[in-house]
Amino acid sequence: MLPAKRSLPSSTRIRRISLLASLLVAAALFAVRNCAAQEQAPSNQTISVDQVRPGMQGYAYTIFAGDQVEKFDLEVIGVMPNFLGPKQSIILVQLKGPKVEHTGVVAGMSGSPVYLDGKLAGALSLKLGIFTKEPIAGVTPIADVLAGGGISGPMAGDSHGGNSMQGAALNALAARAGLQGGAELHSIETPLVFSGFQPSAIQRFSSQLDGLGFVAAQGGTTPARPDDAKLSPGDMAGMVLVQGDVSINSACTVTAIRADRVFLCGHPFLNLGDVQLPMARSRVLTTLSSDMASTKIVNVGGPIGTITGDHLTAVTGKLGAAPAMIPMELTTRSASGEKVIHAQIVNHPKLTPLLVALTAFNGLTQNVVYGESTTLKLNAEIRLKGHSPVEIENTFAPGDSLNPDGMPVALSVMNVFTRLFNNQFEAVQVENVSVRVESVPGRQSYAIDSAWLEKGEASPGETLRLRVLVRPYRGAARVEETTIKVPDQVARGTTLRVMVSDADWMNRASRGFAGGAGQGNPAGLDPLIALINRERRNDRLYVGLFVPSPTMLWDDKELPNVPLSQINAIDGRPNPGTVQILRESLASEASVPMSGPVSGIISLNLPVR
Repeated sequence: MLPAKRSLPSSTRIRRISLLASLLVAAALFAVRNCAAQEQAPSNQTISVDQVRPGMQGYAYTIFAGDQVEKFDLEVIGVMPNFLGPKQSIILVQLKGPKVEHTGVVAGMSGSPVYLDGKLAGALSLKLGIFTKEPIAGVTPIADVLAGGGISGPMAGDSHGGNSMQGAALNALAARAGLQGGAELHSIETPLVFSGFQPSAIQRFSSQLDGLGFVAAQGGTTPARPDDAKLSPGDMAGMVLVQGDVSINSACTVTAIRADRVFLCGHPFLNLGDVQLPMARSRVLTTLSSDMASTKIVNVGGPIGTITGDHLTAVTGKLGAAPAMIPMELTTRSASGEKVIHAQIVNHPKLTPLLVALTAFNGLTQNVVYGESTTLKLNAEIRLKGHSPVEIENTFAPGDSLNPDGMPVALSVMNVFTRLFNNQFEAVQVENVSVRVESVPGRQSYAIDSAWLEKGEASPGETLRLRVLVRPYRGAARVEETTIKVPDQVARGTTLRVMVSDADWMNRASRGFAGGAGQGNPAGLDPLIALINRERRNDRLYVGLFVPSPTMLWDDKELPNVPLSQINAIDGRPNPGTVQILRESLASEASVPMSGPVSGIISLNLPVR
């Protein structure tokens, strides 16, 4: 007979069961966390495009809100060889899951890393049309993304998917999306995040911005954080275009990180090639769902490095120090007080002129000391490394159209920057920009009504008094007076021409219509700066005395009274376009300062007896 088992006290049994249950729960939690960690850890292994097949299941990472990188599923529809260009394929995928089916392909999602069989396949970069019922997107193969940053590896376009795969992809696309005219794959829009800019200011430059493929979005800025540079695939970063009291930044998703190299977007920003532009962290507040264009609402964080490349298949950057920008100070003065705005702008010939104009217009019009229907007096200085400063001085009166009065100020500064950056002689290094605008109440402008000389004829060397009747806007006409001197060497019997005009007409008459507003063809950056600095101001009444003797314009030089023998010799030069002959020469010039812009032209004949 077996001895009876001694039973354990009930309290002991309960403790053992509780301990066992705790161990089982801990093990389960550990397993779940371990699996989650493995799932969240992006793989550095890649899959080539020739290994991609229709029906493959995969996933991608992006941020919908906050700093949480989220995973969503997708399915491969097919591969489209030679889509971006020769030997540059696209993987066509359909996004799956509640969030992406609700938002569709979101502006700012470009660059989201796509994984197939647990390996990095590429970057989400294209979207199909608008108002589509299914979120169908294109993926730039990872080999092309890395090649865009100069990392060697087999190109995705080297695959041999063949026309059969392309046909299968197109057939699947047509069947699943109802492909018709206008339903086309194009780059996912890049949000251009404006902080400190009013929509009305952005709208004035919408044509230029829309042509560059941006979606203008308002956002904010956040203080730099120590972890800004700790990027992972699925995080967001982008280019800094303007920073300071106002800011403009692009925002894309990070595809991959290789040491200190960052790969973004999966498509170009502006296809600028090799660049040196600041790179900053972007932080998502939320994602706005829209049937037309879903987009991410983004705050811009601290600088984390330099954008070094902007190519067809990726934007690339390098973690570390950011490049220098152009400091800009805008001061607005009026009877209401003074306001100063500071900003820094990227130094790039294709971007700087537009960004300076946009920043100046916004800073001028969106502050409490500015008001419409005022006369604006502009004084600006552009300091260049190794050259004399460029001076801009003009006055702008309000008009009767709906265009804001501050727009001509912004366009005037933009025009000078464009001329400087477009010079054909050397790269421009701008050290700083200072823009000062004084706002004077009322519309102070003047129209030239009539003019007359004290005598109907003159002798060589004689000085004559000239009177000009000018009519202020909605004011009583008044007479302005100046003098002209007939050159001593003018032959008797010659008829001179006296021209009373505004600055633009005098520029045209003295330098020819081909030169426009006195632009000429300078032979270097220094002559161009000198040419800009001596251009006539629009708040002057100009009087010019012209003699019937040819003037030769050779590059930026004016050669009056040139003999016909020299003109004939020069006329046979290999590049005759650089030489222009005017039928008259400007013998003397006088000007009368006015308190606002002057417009109009009158010509008088003056016989010499």
